[in-house]
Amino acid sequence: MSEALKSSIYDIVVIGAGIVGLSTAWQLLQRYPKYRILLVEKELEVGMHQTGHNSGVIHAGVYYAPGSLKADFCQRGAKATKAFCLQHGIEFNQCGKLLVATNALEKERMEALYLRCQENGLEVHQLDQNQLKEREPNVKGVAALFVPSTGIVSYQKICQKLAELFVQKGGELRLNTEVQNLDESHERVAITLNNDVVHTSYLVSCGGLMADRLTKMLNIPTDFQIIPFRGEYYQLPAKHNHLVNHLIYPIPDPDLPFLGVHLTRMIDGSVTVGPNAVQGWKREGYGRINIDLRDVFDMVRFPGFWKLLMNHWRTGLMETKNSWYKPGYLAQVRKYCDLVSLDDLQAYPAGIRAQAVMNDGSLVHDFLFSQSARTLHVCNAPSPAATSAFPIGAYIIDKLDEQMTSV
Repeated sequence: MSEALKSSIYDIVVIGAGIVGLSTAWQLLQRYPKYRILLVEKELEVGMHQTGHNSGVIHAGVYYAPGSLKADFCQRGAKATKAFCLQHGIEFNQCGKLLVATNALEKERMEALYLRCQENGLEVHQLDQNQLKEREPNVKGVAALFVPSTGIVSYQKICQKLAELFVQKGGELRLNTEVQNLDESHERVAITLNNDVVHTSYLVSCGGLMADRLTKMLNIPTDFQIIPFRGEYYQLPAKHNHLVNHLIYPIPDPDLPFLGVHLTRMIDGSVTVGPNAVQGWKREGYGRINIDLRDVFDMVRFPGFWKLLMNHWRTGLMETKNSWYKPGYLAQVRKYCDLVSLDDLQAYPAGIRAQAVMNDGSLVHDFLFSQSARTLHVCNAPSPAATSAFPIGAYIIDKLDEQMTSV
């Protein structure tokens, strides 16, 4: 075997340097310190997509069904995230979170959330109207839940530290390197990267917005498709940096995977408003008007897309209207904080949620994985994926261990 060929052979290749891919790659090196491990990322920096465009919240696990991967990963992930930040000097703030009910229906839903928190073993406190006012003089509501373990952090800084640790430990990180093709044989996986081909014994794909396209490269049966949803944010002016003391969330509709427009204290001291959930027409479209013909073509050919639209057309219309009609967006905030005015909603970067949708139009609410003999793919990593990145990485490695012993 030539030296050139030897240099292109790895034990494990990880695709995607968002926080899930970085956590997985770093933990792989800890478990297999003698392995050659390559992490590839098509962008010029790590954490450029979902990881770098979220609210920065360390979630506690309020919403998730007991026994689900979400509930388990989120609680363990929150503890692991805070421990990692303490170990490496990354600032975080455990400011706590208030879920505010503004009417009788929301209060009823709030009480169901309270029971779920108890089932999940979370510390949670019910507040009446007066207790809410004591904690948040600028917030109005009939009742609230207080979850003290929720925090805020810069996930971008966590990604940068993970990349640094990965390389220090002997891992290879290739930025600006796009996967163009995958070909799996009985013995290894060939990966075409830009104009280079590398080979690996095993492949882990954390492709986020491109997850379904990576599985299709290997002809893995794929009964889902990634449908992008834009989460649009605004930032409040500096005069409102002390408007709230906690993270302020509405009581969500249990039939939807989105948490509603909330006020988020950011780790830099500012306060953001958002996000909404608008149908995206470009998987990586962060501008105001975004259309990608391939992304649109893939969506309209997918039967689950049309079934999703039919199932949620009312919500879709409302979200789209509020996206273009700023007073409609503002009304979502003024339900619980009427001190915010139209002029306070200042421009802030949008995010894109990679939502897996099944052929029947149903939304995938939990984590979803698929695999072949030598590859493992994270197909759906919804919020709280950033909070859960460390246990997700450990889970992936355990599944990879199973594959290694069976091949």
